[in-house]
Amino acid sequence: MSQKHKQSILIPTGVVVDIKGKTIRVKGPKGELVSTMHPSMVLQLQDSNVSISPVDIEAKEAKAFTGLTYSLVSNMVQGVTTGFSKSLEINGVGYKVLKTEKGLVFHLGYSHSIDFDLPINVTAEITKNILTLSGIDKQLIGDLAAQIRKLRKVEPYKGNGIKYVGEVVIRKAGKLAKGTGAGK
Repeated sequence: MSQKHKQSILIPTGVVVDIKGKTIRVKGPKGELVSTMHPSMVLQLQDSNVSISPVDIEAKEAKAFTGLTYSLVSNMVQGVTTGFSKSLEINGVGYKVLKTEKGLVFHLGYSHSIDFDLPINVTAEITKNILTLSGIDKQLIGDLAAQIRKLRKVEPYKGNGIKYVGEVVIRKAGKLAKGTGAGK
């Protein structure tokens, strides 16, 4: 079983946590996040800590959701204090991304450009061929980065496409000539 129910999440100064039933609201300097937790979890606010425990410690479902709930609440607290970011690298001749008022426009070697709308609480920063997405919701940032990466996955021969910064792409060798000797 996850041992996270024995730990509590420390709430930093400047962060306000409000728990009403299964709904938790975390407000901090960068914004506010609201989430509803699984019914088998009990959230309690004690001084400057949030403790998480299952309703029935013997239930299989409760064991599975304890660590998840701990991670979700911890990510909410971290998001409103420091935020999250994901960086993507765009490689290829003529591949580029431009920032507009509504979102992003990608030119990825297709016959058309691709418009990508960003949510209000997500910011994008472009430096050369690096696109950095920032925001307070970790799941939203990860989902957006995955959707953008899916627009043009990295191909293994030349390495053109969109990949995460630091991601290793295994390159394949191109076609090789079969025989190189005379008389073959």
